[in-house]
Amino acid sequence: MSADPPNPQTKPQAKPKAGRAGVNFAVELGPALLFMLSYNLARRSNPEDAIFLATGVFMAATLAALLYAWRVQKRLPPMLILTGVIVTVFGGLTIALRDDLFVKVKPTIINGLFCAAIFGGLLLKRNPLKLLLGSALELPERIWTQLAIRFGVFYAFLAVLNEVIWRNFSEAFWVNFKVVGVLPITLVFLLLNGPLIARNLKPEQPQR
Repeated sequence: MSADPPNPQTKPQAKPKAGRAGVNFAVELGPALLFMLSYNLARRSNPEDAIFLATGVFMAATLAALLYAWRVQKRLPPMLILTGVIVTVFGGLTIALRDDLFVKVKPTIINGLFCAAIFGGLLLKRNPLKLLLGSALELPERIWTQLAIRFGVFYAFLAVLNEVIWRNFSEAFWVNFKVVGVLPITLVFLLLNGPLIARNLKPEQPQR
């Protein structure tokens, strides 16, 4: 989660950065959708290898998504780089060792690291959320802090939720829940934070 500090003299050019969050979200969603679809297709003919085939598809889709993000943004945020590295390492271990434990704990580790990055940044007086979106949204400092805490807690919740799901439900349920469960939960979380942002959004200054 990093971006250049907002520059008041270049405010009109800063707005396109609001679209970066959308690109990042698409990069996360696209591979997850392909993972779910490829798993369900492979499970019909080869259930024992379905998770490994889907993991290979997921790794390839993640690489393609990162290349797309690089082409669109001309840069890769650290969080996307971290996601790509973890997907490659844990996906590779899953296939090489034929052990699905690695791919199942991957979301736990990623969300845990995001949670740690947010709260660690707050301790260091460097709000990662503000660094990511501060050039696109004008919010009071206390609101940035409140949002960061909410996102940190939410990532911790996702990490715990992943552990509960993969340990207590079937592999097929876990694979599908990554999209049909986590995605709606994430959208609801974002919508619930919308009013807080809207109430505290500073009006744009007229251009001279």
